[in-house]
Amino acid sequence: MEETSIMPEPAVPSVPSASPAPPAPPTPPVSLAALLSREDLGLRQIAGPPAADVRVHWAHTSEMSDPYPYLLGGELLLTAGVHVPEAAGSGTYFDDYVARIVEAGGAALGFGLAPVHDTVPRALVAACEAYGLPLVEVPERTTFSGVARAVWQLMARARLAELRRISEAQQGLAAAASRPDPVPSVLRRLAGRLEGRAVLYGPEGTEIAAAGREPGGEVRRALEELARFVTGHASSTATDTVAGTRLAAYALGTGQGFVLGVAAPHRESGDHTIASVAAVLLSLLTGEHQSGTGAARSSALVRLLLGARREEVAPLLAGGGGEAPRWHVVHARPDTGTPDPVSASALGAALGSPLVDTAEEVVRVLVPVAGSAEPAGTTSTTASSPASPPAPQPGWVLGVSAAV
Repeated sequence: MEETSIMPEPAVPSVPSASPAPPAPPTPPVSLAALLSREDLGLRQIAGPPAADVRVHWAHTSEMSDPYPYLLGGELLLTAGVHVPEAAGSGTYFDDYVARIVEAGGAALGFGLAPVHDTVPRALVAACEAYGLPLVEVPERTTFSGVARAVWQLMARARLAELRRISEAQQGLAAAASRPDPVPSVLRRLAGRLEGRAVLYGPEGTEIAAAGREPGGEVRRALEELARFVTGHASSTATDTVAGTRLAAYALGTGQGFVLGVAAPHRESGDHTIASVAAVLLSLLTGEHQSGTGAARSSALVRLLLGARREEVAPLLAGGGGEAPRWHVVHARPDTGTPDPVSASALGAALGSPLVDTAEEVVRVLVPVAGSAEPAGTTSTTASSPASPPAPQPGWVLGVSAAV
């Protein structure tokens, strides 16, 4: 599924539709308003939509009467009007010129005063106003090189701020993943960072956990559809825009059909990276925490259901043969709330065992006794004496049996 975007309707019917957005540079865009606030430049907007809503990706100078072939989109196009003929004001020259800039995806037009023009042509102001292209007056004392340098300086600052934001978000998400309720905590932290909604969908497309403000019905249905899309296709991510809300879905790397869905009213630079970090953490939290031993455990379950004795099945849990392992039976109850399958799986991973059962308000985990035959898919939880019981876990009350 390709990302869709909603473009404002042009003020004049003859305006060509905007071309697809070009690949953005590796730096975040800057607001035109930030550029206008630079007192050393003395720039002044004289036409077009509010500068706060305009994003500039780069600055480019051109004196071509048709700049379209030389634009990538997102530029602040700078011109001194050398290309403007003397009779331009009485014809359609400026309408055609501005229309081509809009068609190329230009972000704004900067017109330099002197030595060619003492003022910005009125017909150019009218054309930019009609076509919705921001028009900026560049005073005589300000060079185009100075404007371009200011754009890159603002981009460098924005890039530094973005990296700091991503780093802080990564630390917050990692801390959330270490809490007793890791999945809800990660979703809450992600929703807060993106000021939107974060949802974990199960293999059947059902909502397992969610955090953040509930979106409208149309957006909610679109996000569910996007989640189903990534589970049924090779693509691991998909994005869309519905009712002005940016949607994204990330298939978790467990191969079990879990999907992270995100809905946000706007998208800031770095949001995709932050959501990707959350997807990685959720992949770890929703995984089976095993190493190629699911078949052995499935075989053990089938044999038990068919009437096999426990001692006949136990060697399968020891990796296919050898001495049967000994176990601690751990009964765990969370400090708050009711355990869900994902938090129970995370507890099992912390205790070093994938053998987890959630029964009403209690989670039961079979933890191998250190020093006995190592069960399939488990990890040693202690390097101390063979009789060492499982270690306490934050947020859980544990009851541990003797070795059986």
